[in-house]
Amino acid sequence: MNETLPLIRTRKPDWLRVRAPTSPAFAETRKLMRRLNLNTVCEEAACPNIGECWTQKHATVMILGDTCTRACAFCNVKTGMPGPVDVLEPVHVAEAAGELGLEHIVITSVDRDDLLDGGARQFVRVIEELRKRAPKTTIEILTPDFRNKSMDAVKAIVAAGPDVYNHNLETVPRLYPTIRPGARYYHSLRLLETVKGLDAGIFTKSGVMVGLGEERQELHQVMDDMRSAGIDFLTVGQYLQPTPRHAKVVAFVEPKTFASYAAIARAKGFLLVAASPLTRSSYHAGADFAKMQAARRAQLEKAGLATA
Repeated sequence: MNETLPLIRTRKPDWLRVRAPTSPAFAETRKLMRRLNLNTVCEEAACPNIGECWTQKHATVMILGDTCTRACAFCNVKTGMPGPVDVLEPVHVAEAAGELGLEHIVITSVDRDDLLDGGARQFVRVIEELRKRAPKTTIEILTPDFRNKSMDAVKAIVAAGPDVYNHNLETVPRLYPTIRPGARYYHSLRLLETVKGLDAGIFTKSGVMVGLGEERQELHQVMDDMRSAGIDFLTVGQYLQPTPRHAKVVAFVEPKTFASYAAIARAKGFLLVAASPLTRSSYHAGADFAKMQAARRAQLEKAGLATA
């Protein structure tokens, strides 16, 4: 029988507690984002790691506005009709990367079901500006699913050449109707499989939250599905309820359980796995990118395919 992840307690456990951000570097990062009129998922999604990341001047930029056309039960980003696309945004993102001295940048966005291409062209413009103005910065994108849009949207982004293409599955298929009602599990899988098919050199990445009521075997099946789609990097983190109106936390998962999930995922063949209570898609993304590069080199060397 499948085993549901254990309910530890309703009060947030000690391993999920983080310090409030107070450093001067945190304030400087926030000031820069406001000056360039940029949104960040760090703020909009109430990420628990914002203090650590912004102190290190690492911020995940959220393009295409701060208003999403969907209302996922786990997400703190506001829902409504978004405003017009900011044509200066790509330049501002590149300027931020330069001023922060970023070696690696993560770009995500709200869902823009109101746009014919779902906002894909804005991702392309951002990548192009970063390549032009910050050529040494590696680029990781975390896109929506572009559901009900032409696959040309994904093809255009892949052609622009990001280093990492991330799209999160978020949870197990059984929970999609309540947790991610506007999305479809197998569509998201096919998107990532398409990316890998278009350019095998791009690292693909996806993440799931635990503590929403999923069962162990369901999560194992998601891992298998991801590997079948050629996904390189898996992230697993604890779901935290942003507000009382969002989906409730069913379980606070212990750190040792995350360690066991990481071991299982590595055994299934992922190039890299990050699994811990505070793991989020862009947490330590730069360091993880370097690890992925090293893992791929080792894999190629083992197969006798490495080049000088």
